[in-house]
Formats: sequence, structure tokens, C-alpha cells
Amino acid sequence: DEFGPVIDDIYDFAEAQGFEIDGITQEGGAGQLEINLRHGDPIKLADEVFFFKRLIREAALRHNCFATFMAKPIADEPGSAMHIHHSVLDLETGHNLFSGPQGGETDAFYHFIGGLQKHMPAAIAVLAPYVNSYRRYVRDHAAPINLEWGRDNRTTGIRIPLSDTQSRRVENRLAGMDCNPYLGIAASLACGYLGMMQEVRPSKQFRGDAYEGEGDIPRVLGQALDMFDEAKDLHGVLGAEFARVYSIVKRTEYEEFLQVISPWEREHLLLNV
Repeated sequence: DEFGPVIDDIYDFAEAQGFEIDGITQEGGAGQLEINLRHGDPIKLADEVFFFKRLIREAALRHNCFATFMAKPIADEPGSAMHIHHSVLDLETGHNLFSGPQGGETDAFYHFIGGLQKHMPAAIAVLAPYVNSYRRYVRDHAAPINLEWGRDNRTTGIRIPLSDTQSRRVENRLAGMDCNPYLGIAASLACGYLGMMQEVRPSKQFRGDAYEGEGDIPRVLGQALDMFDEAKDLHGVLGAEFARVYSIVKRTEYEEFLQVISPWEREHLLLNV
């Protein structure tokens, strides 16, 4: 267990800061760990993710190694995601709005899924905020390529985990670990909220391997920003001024990236075209 001492320190540091870790497991990628945080208030969870990433970096440094939250740090290895599980509770009763009195799935549940499917393409610019973020979305490589939804289906962009009625939730699997947790959670919630307000019906539940389907999400940051700029409904929830400034900042980053000549271009084009 090469990373055992690092994991021990992560647990110790988290306990000292009052963070409740639901589990740490080895993931499919080289040196890749999955860490689950206990569900709760979205802003509190965003706080925890924000501080937790720094806690992990410090634990790694103490053992002469580095932790990265880059979405796709290693070619041909799975990228790193920030899967977000959503449920919506009644403020007065605390009851899960996704479950009806008899335990069945409610209209709110389906409308939330529909909202993710309708509005998520425009929100990808927030959930995948860097040029590297789009390297994750590779067919058959542990990251979604579309917004199909399915029950306990880890190939779809939207997954419904197996759960009891009170824990019924919708998992958004598109956000990268490189996204700002406050903005990523807010954007994901905004899509579901718009679905409930607009009573958007989702597509038919997907059964099978969603990688066999077509991709329906942006593949580069520039395309994602174009879709984000046109998403007036999403701006109305997130704030028009925020959307304007966010787009300016990210387009500036993207323009800077486009000025860089990559090693791939030199290798394949310099003497061959």
C-alpha cells in the first residue's frame, strides 16, 4: 500500500478540521484515489471540497509526493471527476421531494433529470473550466460522453444510484475535479432547478452502454463558452453579471492557450505539411 501513510494523514487532517469522510478507495487510474464526502448542505460541502483539496496537497507533500486535481493529468489513464449527488428537500418537513407519499418517483424527480439534460450542455463551461477538462470526455474511459440517464449505470452522464426512498438522488457525473466546487455545484443545481420550474420531461431511460451512443456535450472550451453565452435562462439563476465576467475570464484563458504551439503539432506538422 504505497500511499497508506498519505491516506492516514488525510484522515487525521480531516478529523482535525471536522470533515466527515465517507470512504477512501483506490480508483482505476495510476495513483488515483476516490474520496467520498458525506452528503449535506451544498455550501457547506463546497467549503469542505475547497479546503479538502488543500488538505490533500499538504498530506502528499509531507511524504515527498504531489497531489493533483487536474482533470486529465495522464494520457491513456482515467481522468478525475467530482461527481455531484443531488436530492431536494422540503424546507418545512425535510422530506425528499424526489419521493412521493407511497415511495414512488415524483414529477420533481423526473423534471430535475430533464433540466440537467436540457441545460447541462450550456453549463459545461463551468463544470469543465479549463482546456484540459475536455480530455476527460473520452469514450470507454470512465467519463461520460453524453447526457443519457440510467439507473445504476456508470456509462451515462446522469446516474440514479440504488437507494431507499428517503435517499433517492440524481448523480451528475460530468463535473471535473478541476472545477470550482462552489460554481460547479451551483451550476448543476441551477440546471435541475430550471427543469423543475419549466417542468422539463427527460428522455427515455437509457439501458445498456451509453458509450455506444452519440456524444452531445461540448468537446472544447471555446464551444462550451459559446453555448454558455447563449444560455439566458441559466444566467437568470446564476446571475447575469457573473455570467458576463466568467465568460470574459475564460475566453482570455482560451485565447492564451491558442497561442501555444504544442509538441504534438511540432511532431506531426512541422516537417510533414
